[in-house]
Amino acid sequence: MLTVLVALLVFGVMILLHELGHFLAARHCGVRVEEFSVGFGPALWSTVKNGTRYSLRLLPLGGYNLLAQENGAPDAGDADGGEEGPDSAPADRAAPAPAAPDADGAVCVAGKNFPEAGVWQRFFIIAAGALMNFALGFALLLALQCAQDGAASRVVYDFLDGATSQADGLQAGDKILQVNGRACFVWGDILYELAANNYQPVALTVLRGGQKMTLPAVRISAGTDDEGHALPVDFHVYGVKNTPTVVVKAAAGNFLYYARALVRSFADLARGAVPVSDLSGPVGVVEEVHKAIQYGWQDVANLAVLLTINLGIFNLLPLPGLDGGKLLFLAIEGISRRKLPPRLEEAVTLAGMMALVALMLFVTFNDVLRLF
Repeated sequence: MLTVLVALLVFGVMILLHELGHFLAARHCGVRVEEFSVGFGPALWSTVKNGTRYSLRLLPLGGYNLLAQENGAPDAGDADGGEEGPDSAPADRAAPAPAAPDADGAVCVAGKNFPEAGVWQRFFIIAAGALMNFALGFALLLALQCAQDGAASRVVYDFLDGATSQADGLQAGDKILQVNGRACFVWGDILYELAANNYQPVALTVLRGGQKMTLPAVRISAGTDDEGHALPVDFHVYGVKNTPTVVVKAAAGNFLYYARALVRSFADLARGAVPVSDLSGPVGVVEEVHKAIQYGWQDVANLAVLLTINLGIFNLLPLPGLDGGKLLFLAIEGISRRKLPPRLEEAVTLAGMMALVALMLFVTFNDVLRLF
């Protein structure tokens, strides 16, 4: 039961903030929001305030904003009137709410239809959902860093007995900048690159005595510390105590680490290096939540960071049916100064949505098979 509640909380907060990003951006740009909903299906609760209906619906794995369209009627879907895949669903159509005065400090409540907004305003409204997911991820990383005494640096402190990395030229005091030419911003980046290379010899770019130098083939082996704990590398690095600057830098570095790892995962998936069967859907995520709970709130928070950044990046992929597909259409419109034919855009979006639904069913089926 605890796993289900925590999973619903994680999903609910991610979706709520994603949709809140679209909502606040629309209000800021003067676009009328007909309904703001968390969840889809039958409404469990709803209220109307200042011309916008706020609702909580039965199924929590979704959410949407209804924005007024050309004909004054709302169009079901996400920030720009289209559906958004796994975290959105169509709503019951309702008559447009009457205009209301700006009673709560918003820039505009009873504003214009979404298509009447400037192309870059619409771009901002659609992108704002992912930006809120990124903001949530960064805030959680700040909290996680504050809960620790400090952060691991990238500066080598000492070596384990018989360390192969030391034999291959790595020295105490070296600051590791790159692994195989890829910049490393935090300690996690270094571990990620070593694992991605299957712990084979790597080229290290280090800062030594104020100058950069490259060690062309460094073998970094696993080891154990004095207490018998397994270590992924054969050397230690200095720790840095928390200060406001260290906390912010560590959170920013870890955010880049998560984001880059996820982008590379999507790229590997696109080029076939990773099979589609490795993807996980809601069922797989709930299983990961169950595992994280066993280790404490920090593991749950780390999983939430991964999920919310993943949601933001996934929604920005330039695929029909996702926010990224809509942004691509708007970018074309902004550059060419001509709108794409509505029927073409609708047909492409519908095809993308069908593909996303098929993908969701496929990964859910795989998740269920893995459980049994």
